Amino acid sequence: MRRAALVSLFALLAFSAAAQAGPKGYLFIVGGGERDAPLMKRYIELASRFGTGRIVIFTMASGVPQEVGPELLAEFKGLGAKDVVVHQLTRDEAMRPGSEKILDGAGGVWFSGGDQARLTAALLDTPIHKRMLELYDQGCVIGGTSAGAAVMSEVMITGDEKRTGNKEGSWEVIWADDIIRSRGFGFIKAAVIDQHFVARRRLNRLIATVSENPRLVGVGIDESTAVLVRPDGRYEVLGENQVIIFDARKAKTVKSTTNRLGVRGMTMHVLLAGDVYNLAKGKVEAR
Repeated sequence: MRRAALVSLFALLAFSAAAQAGPKGYLFIVGGGERDAPLMKRYIELASRFGTGRIVIFTMASGVPQEVGPELLAEFKGLGAKDVVVHQLTRDEAMRPGSEKILDGAGGVWFSGGDQARLTAALLDTPIHKRMLELYDQGCVIGGTSAGAAVMSEVMITGDEKRTGNKEGSWEVIWADDIIRSRGFGFIKAAVIDQHFVARRRLNRLIATVSENPRLVGVGIDESTAVLVRPDGRYEVLGENQVIIFDARKAKTVKSTTNRLGVRGMTMHVLLAGDVYNLAKGKVEAR
């Protein structure tokens, strides 16, 4: 009896340790467009809980960082953030030993919109990238909008399409081997993020992505809307519009002789503010 009790106790402790092994931080993923004050104040409040509460903004995705940087600085300070800094870095600068020190004291990191490939080109696999992953594990909130949303997942949709000559796609078809994807920052492993989702009618490219990568849940976030990925692993919807979920983990994907994709048994959810999605269970939970 004693031995059985000890085995049960050790099993319980192991389960508890595993449950607590996930990141302690938050991801604050905005689908682009306008951001209202209540939405961004939630981000600032989360950032204030960790480190010194400093917010570090990276503008490398933007084509006009000299404009975007001051605008973001004014936005965050106007909403009550006390310590905000903006960085526009080259890859050489991000690769220098000690570059990660710019994140000292950070309670929040924010990625601007623009082109996600520019952002990963500057930061992927640098000391700063490594430090951001550590900070997220420890309790920091990592946020971003538009391109800054796309970089959150390990599999990143670039926005380009093979049938258009590796240029920005129009997403008129659901074809195999058409959507160009690359490696993102990897804060999310089990899902792939898409942005401006309903406004720009991007359903086809996310359906194609999850059909070809059924281990990933597709999370399409519309403008003026955010997904808050919590330490418990659940996805909470914030803001004005919808979040679309495509889950093909139990589905069957097929391909026609003309390279068109089919998927049978895929689950779709259209979530509103206040909804919570349990990714592990594939279920929407009560508000």
